[in-house]
Amino acid sequence: MAAYRTIAAPAQAEIVEKKSRFIGQIAPVATEEEALAFINGVKAEHRMARHNVYAYVLRGGRIRYTDDGEPAKTAGMPTLEAIQHAGLEDVAVVITRYFGGILLGTGGLVRAYTDATKAAIDAADVVTVSVCVDIILEVPYGLYEQVCRIAEACQAKLQESDFAENVLLTFRLLDGTQAPFLEKLTELTRGQTEIIVTDPYDAAF
Repeated sequence: MAAYRTIAAPAQAEIVEKKSRFIGQIAPVATEEEALAFINGVKAEHRMARHNVYAYVLRGGRIRYTDDGEPAKTAGMPTLEAIQHAGLEDVAVVITRYFGGILLGTGGLVRAYTDATKAAIDAADVVTVSVCVDIILEVPYGLYEQVCRIAEACQAKLQESDFAENVLLTFRLLDGTQAPFLEKLTELTRGQTEIIVTDPYDAAF
């Protein structure tokens, strides 16, 4: 599986354009069901709003958007294009508009929906998800710093450290890059330490 960019958690931002409020909400979603559940949740939260425009992009090229009553191609399409321009997948965006009494025109609407989407993306924590493995091992305190130095050299990221009688460490690496790290750990511990390697899984790295 190729790496892809998504967001770590839901985020929200708001812009005001000629007295109209545009509230952008973005969430990570893995399926169409999750996307629609998020969209329906936002619609319920803002049922008094004039428009709840949405777009979502899922891996595998599945996309969907709606103008929700705005003139064609002035709302949903700019929202979708802003997501695609940011290179994000597995995300859904809803832009809620509370009309301020002043018409924006088609150009103004396109700009406002684009800017609201960008603001929501900027508020989010963008992460790259890749196929990773975890390496778990327990070492005496005397080896802790050496293990951390080896990890840094092998681009393994420390995920957890539990300091008890010994130190229980969990490192994350990109799948396929673990061999040099495992070799160095085995050398350092003289093969006396059990080293657990998890099955590959998708994770932010």
